[in-house]
Amino acid sequence: MNAPAFMTPKTAEGEDREPFAAYLSDEHTTTALAQVIEEHGWNAGRIQSGGIANAVRSLAVTASPHILVIDLSQSLDMQSDISALAEVCEPGTIVIALGETNDVNLYRGLLGAGIFDYLVKPVSPDLLRSAIQHAEEALHTEPEPEPVESEAGRLITFIGLRGGVGTSTVAINTAWSIAEDLKQSVGFLDLDVHFGTSALCFDLEPGRGLADALENPGRVDSLFIERAMLKQTEKLSILGAESPVGDAVMPDPAALVHLIDEMREHFSIVSLEVPRHLMAHYPFLLTESSEIVLICDLSLAAVRDTIRVLGYLRDVAPKAKVTLVANKVAPINEVTPKDFEHAVERSIDLQIPLDAKTAMTAAKSAKMMAQISKAAKPAAALRQLAQRVTGVEIEVKAKPFWAKLTEKKPADAKAKGKAKAKK
Repeated sequence: MNAPAFMTPKTAEGEDREPFAAYLSDEHTTTALAQVIEEHGWNAGRIQSGGIANAVRSLAVTASPHILVIDLSQSLDMQSDISALAEVCEPGTIVIALGETNDVNLYRGLLGAGIFDYLVKPVSPDLLRSAIQHAEEALHTEPEPEPVESEAGRLITFIGLRGGVGTSTVAINTAWSIAEDLKQSVGFLDLDVHFGTSALCFDLEPGRGLADALENPGRVDSLFIERAMLKQTEKLSILGAESPVGDAVMPDPAALVHLIDEMREHFSIVSLEVPRHLMAHYPFLLTESSEIVLICDLSLAAVRDTIRVLGYLRDVAPKAKVTLVANKVAPINEVTPKDFEHAVERSIDLQIPLDAKTAMTAAKSAKMMAQISKAAKPAAALRQLAQRVTGVEIEVKAKPFWAKLTEKKPADAKAKGKAKAKK
């Protein structure tokens, strides 16, 4: 049964509406109900015979009461009769149904159709009294607000325009910063199933989570996400793979869509690293992305590929915000930043300077650059990228006033102070 519109428990109380009415089919029920009605001080004349058929005829020309008791015993087509009743009842009428059939499926069907309660005959005054009391409570209870569906997590996609430009480093460091600096839950999905390094960055074993998700999409649910993903920190989880080099793995688009949808339900941010050769095979990954980060270096080949990919994105993902990042920027590059921007006809949004020492230390210790040195220029640039793609600023906690009083002065400052004291 489909739920008709007249069964909402709360409505405006019109002055012309009676508090109660009943349409019954037998004398025993009429006597029991009359006893309860008298206790409430209601008009016993509102108890009429004829069951639901008479209720439909009467309420078609009169205002419906706040509480309505109907007898379904003589109904030949219950669904049709309830639908007819819904058409003549005003919104907010609470309906208590009586019947002779004691069946749990019937009971559930009636509740699903909007009936407030269903009582099996014969009914006692106590049973009717309890049902009416609950109906009165429902009349004066504000309805619970409908649950608001949580927004799906935002999809941020990282694509390297050339091999060796440091796409994985930029992607995983940015994801870590979003999780640790911005305190947002991040699910990182590395789609390079053969040579992905996201798990390797943290010295983790990728496991078979991603392979299982793509081979058996029916298994993917919130529990699977919880168990299969590698939890690096409280806010950052990783899903990757190291499939044998000889395996020709090409994820099924439907399985990939299902996996990402489940991740978006589970995380505030889904960070996706997409090998550039997969762009043409899975354009929906770009279409669904709210942010696309293109990583390049300052080389002639990168100029060519940046132009080509930007044109492709204008066609397949016109609504996505594209951020162009130049990584490993050295004092001297194959192409200057100014010439690069002139050639691709747009500005570089962020430049990440080359810092081989910090990068090497981070790789050896399986840590992020910001963990090695927050003051390192690449770490600062990556935090800036995290803020840019999320639109959230990283709060910098000010030192308490007493911290300055307890800070140690530099050695040269102390020496100068002593020299002044001697003079």
